[in-house]
Amino acid sequence: MPEPGPATRAGKGRFRDGVGRLTAQSRGTGDPSPATARRRAEDRPRIRVGADDREPVETIQSVERAAAILASLAAGDRGGRRLIDVAAETGLGKSTTHRILQTLVRAGLVEQDGDSGVFYLGFGLFALGATAANRHGLAELANPAMLALAERTGDTVYLSVRSGPEAVCVDRVSGSFPIKTLTLHPGDRRPLGIGAGSLALLAWLPDDEVRRVVDANAPRLSDHGGLDAATVLELVDTSRRLGYAFNDELLVPGMSAVGLPVRGGSGQPVAALSVASTSSRMSERRRQDIVAWLAEEAEALQTRLNGATGGLTEPTIRWLTPDPA
Repeated sequence: MPEPGPATRAGKGRFRDGVGRLTAQSRGTGDPSPATARRRAEDRPRIRVGADDREPVETIQSVERAAAILASLAAGDRGGRRLIDVAAETGLGKSTTHRILQTLVRAGLVEQDGDSGVFYLGFGLFALGATAANRHGLAELANPAMLALAERTGDTVYLSVRSGPEAVCVDRVSGSFPIKTLTLHPGDRRPLGIGAGSLALLAWLPDDEVRRVVDANAPRLSDHGGLDAATVLELVDTSRRLGYAFNDELLVPGMSAVGLPVRGGSGQPVAALSVASTSSRMSERRRQDIVAWLAEEAEALQTRLNGATGGLTEPTIRWLTPDPA
């Protein structure tokens, strides 16, 4: 059997932003005619909050107000915030606060509970936050741990984070063993509980949140190895009993994986590291070795993340792991 050697990192995706530009037409030195001035006024771009608004948006002021409202929601507890509380904290009128909140809801950046009416940060912010986290080095911070695991095991190592009821693969590092278990690519999504890293993100959430996530994902679970809600809940119980998540050929015959969460200050997962290999390489003894190495690197990564963020506080955890709908 080949000895594990240097690990190689999967290529990163590249993102390109389009920049829209308004091009002014050249003008003569003389004043425009009344007809020309009227036509220019009609052609001038207008930015509006919604179709029913009649006043042009004061762009800078609106952005500042929206940012203040988002900051107020981020500072709240997990029970969400009432309209009156957000208005009082930001110093905005209730009607203005309500209008901006509804605009943010339509944009997917804020969610409103249909029963209580309280507001939460929305899933749309996770996509922005995940991009920002990667820009500021989430993958880079995790890379030493992933390289160490890949070199020790010779197998494939994954980094995952939570996005609502899903797990997102952030990065992947391949070890030297010739048979690769490349079941996920960076950017791939799965329902929480599907796969070792995804299961590690789910299993150490509070019981009521686990139930909400599994209920939300129930219609999709059969697409992944024919699993159902009851099986996922059993996997959660088994993971807690073992102290790690174990995917024993549940998704791909002949392939197994183990995973552990990287915990934030509250003890809840903010990320997960997992190692996948052929099942023949995942004997009980070797699995225990891999779990020990995972625990070591997960702790090291937690320390690096704490240092990079000034401590994984509750707002940071909410930013990375928002509540499911």
